[in-house]
Amino acid sequence: MATVTETDQKQILWADDEIELLRPHIIFLKDRGYDVDPVTNGDDAIAAVKRQAPDVVLLDEMMPGKDGLKTLQVIKDFNPHIPVIMITKNEEERVMEQALGHRIDDYLTKPVNPSQILMACKKLLDARQIQKDRMGKDYVAAANRLRDQMSQASSWQDWIDLHVRCSEWDIQLDQFHDPGLLQMHRDLRRSCNQEFGKFVERHYARWILDEEDSPLLSVDIVSEFVTPPLLDGRQVFFIVVDCMRLDHWMAIQPLLADHFNIQMEYHYSILPTATPYSRNAIFSGLFPCDVAKLYPDEWKGTRDDEGSRNRHEHQLMDRQLAEIDPKLRMETRYVKVLDIAEGNHMVKKVHSYRAFPLMSVVYNFLDMLTHGRSESEILKEMAPDESAFRSLARSWFSHSSLFEMLRKLAATDSVVVLTTDHGCVLSSHATVAYGNRDTSTNLRYKFGKSLRSDARNSVHLKDPDHFGLPTVGSGTNFMFAKEDYYFVYPTKFNEYEQKYADSFQHGGVSLEEMILPVAVMEGK
Repeated sequence: MATVTETDQKQILWADDEIELLRPHIIFLKDRGYDVDPVTNGDDAIAAVKRQAPDVVLLDEMMPGKDGLKTLQVIKDFNPHIPVIMITKNEEERVMEQALGHRIDDYLTKPVNPSQILMACKKLLDARQIQKDRMGKDYVAAANRLRDQMSQASSWQDWIDLHVRCSEWDIQLDQFHDPGLLQMHRDLRRSCNQEFGKFVERHYARWILDEEDSPLLSVDIVSEFVTPPLLDGRQVFFIVVDCMRLDHWMAIQPLLADHFNIQMEYHYSILPTATPYSRNAIFSGLFPCDVAKLYPDEWKGTRDDEGSRNRHEHQLMDRQLAEIDPKLRMETRYVKVLDIAEGNHMVKKVHSYRAFPLMSVVYNFLDMLTHGRSESEILKEMAPDESAFRSLARSWFSHSSLFEMLRKLAATDSVVVLTTDHGCVLSSHATVAYGNRDTSTNLRYKFGKSLRSDARNSVHLKDPDHFGLPTVGSGTNFMFAKEDYYFVYPTKFNEYEQKYADSFQHGGVSLEEMILPVAVMEGK
């Protein structure tokens, strides 16, 4: 027989007009550590709930006076979080639907035996702890398997599989916030990024030169996913959500699954994992060195200005389509959503935009949120870690004009291709960077002359053209931070190390920045 202290006892409120006949059930529950408060009518049940919220309510559906359904409604209006189990003789579907509409948590049909009551209560009261214990065991086993996979990873597909599985665990571990499991997962993530950085350093140059032996890169997105439905005569909405990591996508995907059939694919961002490079590569189908040749004036200096370097995305898209197939010379539209007003305008115009074979839309909110968090104490408080940032991203999306637009598109025959240009990484460790005064200011990558940094923490490219990157004058080279490092100059090192510690940054080499989702969606 269970022995528990009074403070450990779970409180059950049981409302039934025949409660005296249920004394054996009540004794059975008390013997197993539950404290049962019996009442005989709905009004007494409501009064008891208002005095002190029980852990669970057992509620008879057919009571004189205020019946079970009316009592349920009052209880849920007062406190929607109290679990309620409805017990009834009535098996009519109408009663079940009414009870579900009032948010019951379980439903039992009389006659019920003590074991049924016990199991229903345990399912509601102990399920979370049972799930947490089960998840702990499952995660330890999964982490061991993932470490084995990591040690044997030899292809770009292996790293996609690893990152997808790690991101799935990001979402699952968010449910319980177990400090020990979260630290174990962070350690696993860090180990994966250490090995992934070495893998990219060995293979990236070959991916640029040999299309047959490379993963899908930023330059392949339009030809692989946008043009096939266009050539089939389908209308396409192509949506790029700037700076959306795979785990961000996994956080919002369930919201879309009710509306769309979703086909998932993945691609690697080119380096640097930054908007002027990776997003231009998506819209142009070209590596940055070739984009720079088309628009040399925008690429002369060492300042990566998205406002100037990404101003030609619409023209680049039209140029790419025409080069893929002359039949794709068509009237297209392009919109960049930078604020609420533009997003609301998109929603209002969505059906008129369907008149164009291709509608390209760029959403910048997540990128602005990422950068804004570095400067805003309020945003840091709202999203102090990656789990909170995922929650914030999901909250934004669920109330966004983007989600509203997608719901409207789900009711049409349009094909939606949704992806991102790059992700971001929570940068926790500073590493010293050396360069001349004209070196770029980015925290996760640098380009300029005479660049140096600790080779353990960075990838150094001395021949930019060999990696599809533009040269800004003779002697230009690039440097990318690996894992969760960020570059700080030796001047005022401590000041800037502290300023940017635990900030989300992008431009470097990590799973979170490079391996990205592509969702091809059609309405259900």
